[in-house]
Order: sequence, then C-alpha cells, then structure tokens
Amino acid sequence: MSPIPGAMPGAFPGAIPGAVAALARREVIRFWRERTRVFGALLQPVLFWAFFGAGLRASFRLPAAGPGYGAYLFPGTVVLILLFTAIFSTISVIEDRREGFLQGVLVAPVPRAVVVLGKVLGGTVLAVAQAGLVLAAAPLVGLRVAPAAFLAAGAILVTLALALTSLSFCIAWRMRSTQGFHAIMTVFLMPLWLLSGAFFPAAGAPAWLRILMAADPLTYGVAILRRVLGEGAGAGADASLPGAALSLTVTLLFAGSAFVAALVLVRRTAAEGA
Repeated sequence: MSPIPGAMPGAFPGAIPGAVAALARREVIRFWRERTRVFGALLQPVLFWAFFGAGLRASFRLPAAGPGYGAYLFPGTVVLILLFTAIFSTISVIEDRREGFLQGVLVAPVPRAVVVLGKVLGGTVLAVAQAGLVLAAAPLVGLRVAPAAFLAAGAILVTLALALTSLSFCIAWRMRSTQGFHAIMTVFLMPLWLLSGAFFPAAGAPAWLRILMAADPLTYGVAILRRVLGEGAGAGADASLPGAALSLTVTLLFAGSAFVAALVLVRRTAAEGA
C-alpha cells in the first residue's frame, strides 16, 4: 500500500473518515456546551440587525420600489452570523494548541488534512445551523422566500461558511493567544463584512470605497445571497450589485482557495511543531 501524502508513517486510510468525523463532532459538542459563544455568535448579529435596522430606517433611502432597510440588512445579518460562528469556533485551534490536544492529533497516524477537514467541517456545520435558523425567520421581516430559493440560499450558506471557517482557521493556526486572534478579527474580518455591501449598497459610495468593495470576496457572497432571496432583500436596490454568475464564481473560488490555503498551511507548519 502506497503511503498517503502528508500522513504519518503507518497511517490507515480507513481511519481517516472516522478521524474527520470525530474532530468535527468534538467541535460541535464543544461549541454548544459553551453558551457564551453560542449567544455571541447568534445573538449579537441579530441585535445588530434590530438596532441598526430600526435606527437607520428613516435615514437610509433606497429606490421607491426597494425594500425597507431592515429587509435590506437581513442577508448581511445572516452572513454576519456565519462570520461570527466561524470566528468563535476556530478559537478552539488556539485552545487545543495550549492544552496539548493539537500536538497529539498531529502525531497521530493520519494525514495532516484530517485536522483541517475535521475542524473546518465542524465550524461549517455550526455556522450553517445558526444562520439557517435566522434565514428561516425571513417571513418575519417581510421576505417571502420560495422553497426552491430557500434551498439555494442554504447551498450558498454552506459555501460561505466553508470559506469563512477556512479563513478563520488560517488566522487562528498562526496565533498563540486568543487576544491576538480577536485583534485580527477586529481589523481584518469585520471590515471584510462591512465592505461586502451587507451594510450599505456600493452604488452611492465614493469611488475608492467601491474599489475596496469590489476587491472583497465576501461582496460576491452577499450579492448572490441577496439575488437568491429576491427583490425584497434588496436585489434591485443597488445598481452596482455584481451579477449572479460572477458572484457565484467568485464565491466558489473564495471557498476553494481558503480551504486549500488551510491545507497548505497545516502541512508546512506541522513539521515545526505547531
């Protein structure tokens, strides 16, 4: 039997699915047991939507036929839940390193990719579960989502959750403290969301800001989710909203690139005793 690239000597291919499932299950159980992380990942974006949606409703002007600001902000709030869950779930990478669990996994007779697959899969499941609950409440904000559109939105959430969890994993893998991770989250991951068109449309923004928004891969994830949810979610409120084909392509590339980056990062640093 030929060895698996990146695996420890004596690795058993049949053990890989079980190892991935065990790590993913551990992430889910660990996250749900820590109530503060659950509330932080779910409640904070919902409160953000409620307060900003109510506070900016009178001053935020969309086209006459456009939705209210609360409905416009709704797709961005769903994506923010994905982002927050990805951040909170991948903090476990830092904690596992500090506790010695990560080192034990790295010396196990399985490929290094198992670490990435297990943790990213667990974070993706958590993110989609929480964002899906909020998405199901779309009728409460006046959005009528057909069953087919809801399924399509669910597929988009899975893709975005994979991208954001993989990206957060890459950042957490290099961190030695949760304080440093939160600092990176504040100066990098949150602006990624703020520039995505979730908070305001690009049509009325200055030219330099529109360039930054166009360079933000999350812009296209929010755009395709907005288009799937329909006119009620602001699909026609932004004249500069990226097209559906372009948005889907960039979103898939974002997810694939982030996941591959996580795989490469783990393989390169495992030998250094990460």
